[in-house]
Amino acid sequence: MLQYDDQGFHFFLLSSISFYLLPSWYYIISSVISAVKVKDEAIGAVTRTSEEKKKTAEIKKESSGLTRLKTRKFLINSAITVLLTILFVWLFMSVSSDGEVQSFDPFAILEIDSGADAKTIKKAYRSLSLKFHPDKNPNNRAAEAKFMMVSKAYEALTDETAKENWEKYGNPDGKQSLEVSIGLPSFLLDSNYRNLVLIAYLITMVGVIPFLVYKYYSDSSKYGEKDVMYATYSWYHFCLGDHTLLKQMPEILAGSAEFRNRNKPKTQAEKEAIARWVAALRQQMPKPKHNNAVCLKGNALMHAHLLRKADTILDEKGKDDLKYMLRQSSSLVEAMISVCKNQQSIESVCNCIEFMQSITQAVWNKESELLQMPHFTSEEIKHVLNSKKPCKTVAQYRKQEPSQRKGMVHFTNEQKADVEAFLKIFPDISVKTKVFVDDDEDDNVYEGDLCTIQVSIERNTIEKYGKADAVHAPRFPFAKRESWWVVLGQLKEGKILSVDNVTDQGQTIVHKIKFMAPPAGNYEFDLLVKSNAYVGCDYQTKIEMNALDNSALPEFKVHPDDAELDDEPTLFEEMLNAHVEQDSDDEEDDSDSDDDDDDGDDKINDAAAKKKAALRRARQGDDDDSDSDSEAEEVYADK
Repeated sequence: MLQYDDQGFHFFLLSSISFYLLPSWYYIISSVISAVKVKDEAIGAVTRTSEEKKKTAEIKKESSGLTRLKTRKFLINSAITVLLTILFVWLFMSVSSDGEVQSFDPFAILEIDSGADAKTIKKAYRSLSLKFHPDKNPNNRAAEAKFMMVSKAYEALTDETAKENWEKYGNPDGKQSLEVSIGLPSFLLDSNYRNLVLIAYLITMVGVIPFLVYKYYSDSSKYGEKDVMYATYSWYHFCLGDHTLLKQMPEILAGSAEFRNRNKPKTQAEKEAIARWVAALRQQMPKPKHNNAVCLKGNALMHAHLLRKADTILDEKGKDDLKYMLRQSSSLVEAMISVCKNQQSIESVCNCIEFMQSITQAVWNKESELLQMPHFTSEEIKHVLNSKKPCKTVAQYRKQEPSQRKGMVHFTNEQKADVEAFLKIFPDISVKTKVFVDDDEDDNVYEGDLCTIQVSIERNTIEKYGKADAVHAPRFPFAKRESWWVVLGQLKEGKILSVDNVTDQGQTIVHKIKFMAPPAGNYEFDLLVKSNAYVGCDYQTKIEMNALDNSALPEFKVHPDDAELDDEPTLFEEMLNAHVEQDSDDEEDDSDSDDDDDDGDDKINDAAAKKKAALRRARQGDDDDSDSDSEAEEVYADK
């Protein structure tokens, strides 16, 4: 009979806990090592200009040392791991001291020393048997099991045969087949704990497990692609349209479901702070369409960032809320782009990408892109625009000789070096396109072909085999890698063929767009290559494609070898023919008795066939030879 065994339960717990402890300790140790020995480039904490020093210090503070380990996930996991480790050590010490599972030791069972005399053995047996006798412990399975073990132990020490079996096989009943014990604690057999065990079982099965399943399902069912909430996608579908303007984007982003709990004002002081922010931004912030408190607060926070007024008008709570919004802004704007793509709104797609650029550089609508340069303000830009050779773009400013560049009269040497460093980082790309059909020697594109538009982007500011630097964005508090949005469509018709985010960091980027060739005719597509982080370095060009009619294709001729392969029977046909031949053979065997009659019929049929052939040759006319005429006459004579 299987017994509940404490040591077996301890072994079971040890093995179960180890499945959690091993990967958990590996995660903890690796996290600590990565926090101590973190590389600046890996976390984007690079300083190219003096304006990036503050941002770099903040990134290092959040991504390295103890700050990186103070996350809720890491702390909870560490606490559980420590507690389980203590339990693991206690269990290990327990099984080390008495680790034989369900071992049969009569002296230990009788609670006497090994080698005790017969009198001591008998006295111990009487004492324990009276204590655990079923009559004195009704409905107590643990006492009943203990009584049986005491009887077996006494038998093993007093009966010669049983003692010999125990010494030889470890069991008083002799050699036994392999038995195992139940890996559960023995207190489960005690009737005193029966109700407690039942209640714990009910709470676990009826309460805890269903709650955990519900919690997991309810949380996971809220999120869609890229961990964006479904409610956010619904909001974007409602707000975004074919002609959504750039100035409307901050309010749409502010209404995202991810911000609703955090941006909802909970005190009167927060409501008053929001009113102050809106009043300070009223002249530069368009009239909001949604007057609820959540959208109003998020809209004000985003405009404070875009207009570079966050440090002057926001309090510490507002700055923390703005940072929370900026942390999720990239993924949310990508969700806005995907919604516009599904709606075939190419104009709105471009505005969403430009909104992403504005968030990164804190350069808002209609403001000069020269604000991206370090230490440049509206005063420096006025000097640049009012000079003899005004520059409206960063690219134009970079092409000028350092001595001709205006706006830096009052800059220190360090500030001028910052501007020079930024101009080297600012992207300069050249784009080449090619239209072709894969595995086709002919350069023409025919209706229905799977054609490819290859877009090759060359980064001219980095060396061959080099990689793009991290984005220079001092006012965006997080590290960001440079990428390019490749948009293919028709701006006038508002059609979209492809919208892809290319994240390759190499000098040369090759991106292929595949689609089915349209009906025969001449087509013109718009190709836009837009940066995810910089304002003013986008590229736009036209791609012309002439789709020919399928009727112009040369006639397809089957190769003789291929034709012979087509004439060969398939495996199914061969099996079917074999089956038919077998049935024919069976029919021939069954009709052996009628062979003579069949021979006569065959002769008659052959004669009739010959007469019909001769008659056809006679009807062919005067061109038939004399032999045919004679055969025909014979036929008529026979008739």
